[in-house]
Amino acid sequence: MEGKTRIGIIICDRYRSCAGGKCFRSLRNREGAFSRYKDREAELVGYTSCGGCPGGNIEYAGEEMVKNGATVIHLATGLVVGYPPCPNIDYFAKFLRERYKVEVVVGTHPIPTKYLDMHTKLGTWNAPEWKPRIQPTLSDLATRDAYN
Repeated sequence: MEGKTRIGIIICDRYRSCAGGKCFRSLRNREGAFSRYKDREAELVGYTSCGGCPGGNIEYAGEEMVKNGATVIHLATGLVVGYPPCPNIDYFAKFLRERYKVEVVVGTHPIPTKYLDMHTKLGTWNAPEWKPRIQPTLSDLATRDAYN
C-alpha cells in the first residue's frame, strides 16, 4: 500500500447545503474518481463550496486545503452534472494546479444514472473536451444506480 493521500473537495455552490454523503461514501468505497486510491490510504482535509459563480472561494479554499496538507483537490461531480455544468471547471483546475502546485481531479462520486441519462438526452457531454472530464466518474450501471 502506498503512502497516505490528503484530499480536498470543492463542490458547486448550488449544492452548498450538501452534507457530502455521496462524496464521502465514494471515498470510503473507493468508487468513482476515488477509485484511484484503491491501493492507498486517503484522508479528507477539506470540504467546501466554490463560493458561487464565478468561483470566488476557489483561491481561499485551495490555499486552506494545501495548508492542511492536501496533495490532491477534487472538483466534485456536482460541478459536472449540474444543469448546466460549471462553465469555469477548466479554469478552476488550471488555477489550482498553477497556484498551489497540487494535483486536481475532476469528479468525486460516480455519475448517477439519472444525470447520465439526462445529459445524454441533452447532448451536454457530446463535445470532445467532456470525455476526459466525465471519465473518472463513469462506472457500471449498478454503481451508477446506487448513486441515484
